Amino acid sequence: MGKKIRSKKYREAAKQVDAGKRYAASEAFDMLSSFPKAKFDETVNLAVKLNIDPRKAEQNLRGAIALPHGTGKQKRVIAFCEGELADQAKEAGAIEAGGEELAKKVAEGWLDFDQAIAHPSQMRHVGKLGKVLGPKGLMPTPKAGTVTEDVVSAVREFSAGKLEFRTDPAGNIHVPLGKRSFSSSKLSDNLEHVLNHLKSLKPTAVKGNYIQKVSISGTMTPGVLVAVEQQ
Repeated sequence: MGKKIRSKKYREAAKQVDAGKRYAASEAFDMLSSFPKAKFDETVNLAVKLNIDPRKAEQNLRGAIALPHGTGKQKRVIAFCEGELADQAKEAGAIEAGGEELAKKVAEGWLDFDQAIAHPSQMRHVGKLGKVLGPKGLMPTPKAGTVTEDVVSAVREFSAGKLEFRTDPAGNIHVPLGKRSFSSSKLSDNLEHVLNHLKSLKPTAVKGNYIQKVSISGTMTPGVLVAVEQQ
């Protein structure tokens, strides 16, 4: 494959970044704000490299987190539940709610949603959707807070932008932090919230620096490394 050709705006932004330097969070977000902007409100993405071995179950981190200032994007959420609970889930923001009939609709190929929540009683139906939902990262799990008896709260939180995260095979975690239209202070708050949460999940077997590298970037911008205090 040939070398990727970057846009003029990207190259202009890259000249501002000292590739080997780790910037204070406020400085990093100010720099990101100064980069040439795209014609749309870009997502600010966070990449965290952790000193873990994801092949070991206890170090394969996964969970869900709600950011203090949200992500700037609402999610389309469906809920596997029945009866009065299904009505309440719709009132809380679910675009669809139901039991066996909703599972059948998804099994037939309907995937116009970003998140699936399930009441434990519905896993007899949802469990059959692994081959459909699994490859899309949409399969509800207790660990991520998407299989829960409190379906209504989960629908409300995920509709407002609550994030699922998990480590990739290289030990990285990727999550959106917000939009470039957010103030640097809001993005800094969101970043601090995510890093503090990850620190709270540090596996006991990990020695040395747990958070090895933190980088932020816009959809169309180069990355900027952020300095992080180790615990």
